[in-house]
Amino acid sequence: MADQKVLEAQQWVNATYGAVPGYTRCEEDGRTGWATMHSLTRALQHELGITALSDSFGPTTLTKLTERGPVGPGFANPNIVRIAQHALFCKGYWAGDTTSGTYGASTQHAVLRMKGDCGVTSAGHTLQPKWFKALLTMDAYILVSGGSAEVRAIQQWLNDQYLERSTYFVIPCDGLFSRDVQVALIKAIQYESGIPDDQATGSFGPATRDALRRNTVGPGSASKWVQLFSAACVFNGAVDGAATVFKAAWDDRLAEYVRVFQEFSALDRTGVGDYRTWAQLLVSTGDPDRPASACDTRFHISVARAQALRAAGYTVVGRYLDEDPTSTLDKELQPGELDAIFTGGLRVFPISQYNGRELGNFTYQQGYQHGLRAHERAVHYGFNRGTVIYFAVDYDATDGQITSNIVPYFHGVQAALANQGKRYVAGVYGSRNVCARVTGQAYARYSFVSGMSYGFSGNLGFPMPANWSFNQIKEFRFTSGTDVFDLDRNVHRPFSDPGVGRENVGGTTSPVDAFLHYVEQLYATALAYGGPDPNLRVLEYLRYPTYVDVYSGWQNLIGDVDRAWIDYARANGPGRVESYRDPSLGVTVNVDHLGATANAVYLKGNVNGVTANRGDFGGWGGDLATFYGEWQANSESYPSGYAFCTDRLAKVDVRSSFPLGDLVEDVDGHLLGLSLRIGGRVDELLRLHLAGTGHVGRFARFFGARYDARNADIVASARNMLISDGTDAELGGLCTAAIRTTGGWNCLLPGMLPADKLDPFLQGYADTIEKLARG
Repeated sequence: MADQKVLEAQQWVNATYGAVPGYTRCEEDGRTGWATMHSLTRALQHELGITALSDSFGPTTLTKLTERGPVGPGFANPNIVRIAQHALFCKGYWAGDTTSGTYGASTQHAVLRMKGDCGVTSAGHTLQPKWFKALLTMDAYILVSGGSAEVRAIQQWLNDQYLERSTYFVIPCDGLFSRDVQVALIKAIQYESGIPDDQATGSFGPATRDALRRNTVGPGSASKWVQLFSAACVFNGAVDGAATVFKAAWDDRLAEYVRVFQEFSALDRTGVGDYRTWAQLLVSTGDPDRPASACDTRFHISVARAQALRAAGYTVVGRYLDEDPTSTLDKELQPGELDAIFTGGLRVFPISQYNGRELGNFTYQQGYQHGLRAHERAVHYGFNRGTVIYFAVDYDATDGQITSNIVPYFHGVQAALANQGKRYVAGVYGSRNVCARVTGQAYARYSFVSGMSYGFSGNLGFPMPANWSFNQIKEFRFTSGTDVFDLDRNVHRPFSDPGVGRENVGGTTSPVDAFLHYVEQLYATALAYGGPDPNLRVLEYLRYPTYVDVYSGWQNLIGDVDRAWIDYARANGPGRVESYRDPSLGVTVNVDHLGATANAVYLKGNVNGVTANRGDFGGWGGDLATFYGEWQANSESYPSGYAFCTDRLAKVDVRSSFPLGDLVEDVDGHLLGLSLRIGGRVDELLRLHLAGTGHVGRFARFFGARYDARNADIVASARNMLISDGTDAELGGLCTAAIRTTGGWNCLLPGMLPADKLDPFLQGYADTIEKLARG
């Protein structure tokens, strides 16, 4: 939205300095952006007598401004005062009248407000050089959408504690963890370690590593060190449901977070802030010399090399499916190499990379072609269905480039794999930011993180993606006798992608085989039990006991199960299969939720269009209700419901009450329930869907069957699900109870929200469904 005071700032700076050599005009659109701040920076440099103007507020600008003294009441140069005032307007602070160039009461108040927002209340109302530098950035000093109040408190604390140090500058106070915030934290550690200011660069160098080896944080540690360590923990975010807060004294909550973080990071669970934990919190490599059981290389692996790697502690090796025709590296798998790897005692994870070292290598069309080629090569080598292929982004893609090129490239990859029946699952190799963004927006199943590229902007200021499987931490020369070759050491996360063994090559097995066999046996057991509806009996057993006794509301929703049947199946049926890996997306599917959703739709029917019923609540409706409650519980960080959906809905790498796995269970359960109402056997329908190609187009089928392929119908039915019209009071009560399980008993219910607050949330859900449906 355009702002009149910002427009005035743009018009003034262009009119005043437009003819100055080296000045760059900004757009006069009333919207604050980098171009406006760069124009104001060049204007300041001109006023300071600098002739080589630039967008950067660098050492020369800082020195020249320091020579003039703080900008404040009575400052001699009115244009410098005007530059400050216009910059304050661009930052959102009312700076008063600019016509006289006088640093008056309104300007003083604006500067005090900005400093207060930055956490510093003792710096007075004048504009010291560091503050002028802060003013000419795009940094926000108030909490922004998606930001954390806890992170903002740390940002303010860092500013307040260390701004007087010569190499420290004001950092954002927006509640978002970023590269600048990460650098500031490392500088603070360096100051507290006794490293001189001029050597405190914010880089994780030898002196910093040595200091952290001397400063294990735990019970009884000095408050400043606990604050710095807990800050690093908060910046890394919640891990597997555990979170901590910024604090000055060690306590059990911080210790528990550390243990969970260590397990997530594949570190020893010491429960204290030892060196390796510090390193993992602060830099993408972590400790590059820590134990690592995985590796990758462009060199061919013989039996002898595989045996040598196995003897050195490696259990899995990454190798390339193919290479660019123009490459001279000879890095692709060779005939017989897989057998050599397996004979030597290793597993393998396949990598697909065609160049991948610059922006031009990534478009939707190239992704599509690369996906087709990777599929063809994986089939050629005999990799079984469900194998994860890591598509590589081997350069420091910026956030804007990830949006413009990298994510579309992976959409192309996914489309190509779907075109070939989704035999293989897409993973991603790249920086932490690349991995997280591609996972969140293009549904990569696992991340292979290029952690050893610690200088990448996509690694600085970003936490480890939640779905990481391999973290590349060190490149070195591996030596075995006279054989020497380049090798990358990778930490392999337990219980993630196991890689491929001999049993996963040359066969027809699928991740869903065990589940499908289980359902076939269960159906046969239901036939033996007798009765008119074996399909219903199977669905009841799949959902029992979670969606009967644990969630007792299900008895009110669709009724109890046949208890005699449950006892019979326990005694005579197959052993339970509780989950399986989806063949398309690689996410874990919980059998009880799938069965419950199908059971609800089978009994209560499908309502296409804008209404909602109990069958819906058994699937997407119940999950949407709990997700709404989760939004309300996080409304301070996410005032926008649309932004909350964008960041948290149907993701594989974000802890959420409505992750992608739950949506798959809802969609597949809904489609299964509909198919059973038409006719057919549950075991045969599931095999057709999961072992055939039904899962490839699941979202499009759901979009059409449930919402008539209309975005507006998704919004309307979601509203009718969350706001009861009174025709089914019991369903309305169940929905309210679901909302309160995540939002709390004092949660604002959907009917209490004005339309301009609720509608973006509903639209966020609708757009997510349509995006998935349209691929």
